Amino acid sequence: MWTYIFGSLIIVLGALMVIKTPWFVENFGHSEWAEAHLGSGGTYLFYKILGIVFIVGSLMAMTGLLGKVFLRFFGRLFGIN
Repeated sequence: MWTYIFGSLIIVLGALMVIKTPWFVENFGHSEWAEAHLGSGGTYLFYKILGIVFIVGSLMAMTGLLGKVFLRFFGRLFGIN
């Protein structure tokens, strides 16, 4: 049950990051790394991508897919096939 409550809160946070990107940039500042690697306006793009990652990651965690995907990509590092 807590998984769904926490996951829903993360989804809302991710949606707010995508919708209200200027508010996040004003309050948390610009990212020098994003501006250098993503070009002009890269901070806005970075916050939007991060919000989408939060949404997708939270949905995967709520459905039980996150662990399977994590093991599929990184299982060999831990000796798990």
